[in-house]
Amino acid sequence: MSHSASLSRYRAALTAPGALVPALAAIVGRLPIAMIGLALLFYVQRGTGSFAVAGMVSAGALVGVAAGSVLQGRLMDRFGATHPLLAMSALFAAAVAITVVAVERREPAPVLVGLAFAVGSSQPMVGSSSRALWGRLLPAGPVRNAGYAYEAISMEVFFILGPGLAGVLSLSGWWPGTGVVAGAAGMIAGVVSFALTPAVRGWGPDLDRGHLGPLGAVASPGMRTMAIAAFGFGIAIGFVEVAVPAAATLAGHAAMGGVLLSLWSVGSVAAGVVYGVRPWPRPAHLRPPALLLGFSLLLPLLAVPTGLVGMALALLVVGTLITPQATTLSAMIDTVAPAGTSAEAFGWVVTAITLGLAAGQSTSGALVESAGPASAFLAAAVSGLLLAAVVWLRRATLHAAPPSDQPTTRDRTFAAA
Repeated sequence: MSHSASLSRYRAALTAPGALVPALAAIVGRLPIAMIGLALLFYVQRGTGSFAVAGMVSAGALVGVAAGSVLQGRLMDRFGATHPLLAMSALFAAAVAITVVAVERREPAPVLVGLAFAVGSSQPMVGSSSRALWGRLLPAGPVRNAGYAYEAISMEVFFILGPGLAGVLSLSGWWPGTGVVAGAAGMIAGVVSFALTPAVRGWGPDLDRGHLGPLGAVASPGMRTMAIAAFGFGIAIGFVEVAVPAAATLAGHAAMGGVLLSLWSVGSVAAGVVYGVRPWPRPAHLRPPALLLGFSLLLPLLAVPTGLVGMALALLVVGTLITPQATTLSAMIDTVAPAGTSAEAFGWVVTAITLGLAAGQSTSGALVESAGPASAFLAAAVSGLLLAAVVWLRRATLHAAPPSDQPTTRDRTFAAA
């Protein structure tokens, strides 16, 4: 396949009827995802003078995101995306405003942690709705897969830009809460614009949920397998995100920690463009365990004592399997999620990744202090390998979603088109 033919799939996805305007609005709404948590950490640290309190507040927001993802996804599947997104935007604005007041008033740590949880749980899940929209606008096939790859690639770009924006807005001599307020304002503006586009407003209630029990999407064994794969992906990244800045600090170049983490996102974006049109392995049900296995086998490269230059090169290599995993986790939802649960199913993936990040970061911090960054990199590899083995043993559950007695809403939409 030629390079131009590969790029044509991305162009076909973005220029599909109804796709471009919500895709542009989602960019504005998703860019702050990678900056709000870090900006909140900076803000609380400047306000309280304590990194410990700031860390607890940041963790509270992360747990809130994990808790809110599935609930918001289920609401979108039941009622369409527009009303839940608008309602959550209002709650999010209120939570951020109250949190800012609490920080300025020097409220005690438990209050700040509770408010951070409210900020995270009310954060509008524009990523889940944007991802689910591709399944409604495009038929299954290479072009839809390119749409999912676009989602993963753009998120990696945001994770390159977001932390830098958070640092500039929060640490440049302006009011310390500037990054939090600017990020929240950008997210709300993008989410509201996305929610009011014709394609999203035409996203009605999904009638296919009627046969589902309280478990919803995770009633599917395949979705449970996907959650394990997503948790393994998140926990490995969590280890690295703590160990890399620690290694830079020990080398006497603390400011390089963020730059180094940006490098593995650069490698991720470059590989993601290719993977979006040439996914591998060819059998789709083998991709989650194979990609997590490959990622885990590359992680020990970071433990090799080659200095910061060597670590930078290793991060470029290791990063090549980040976006392919994110793309696969997104695309496989179409195969394993029960009908009528696309937004909720992606919410479970987000929750699993977020919990993995939290577990990896907390464990990595302890390992770095007790045995150094290399031990954290090796622990990331071992964790990934163990969970890749579990996903491999459950690979048969990734073949297809549970059968449905009726055609899905998506099928009816394409049939009517």
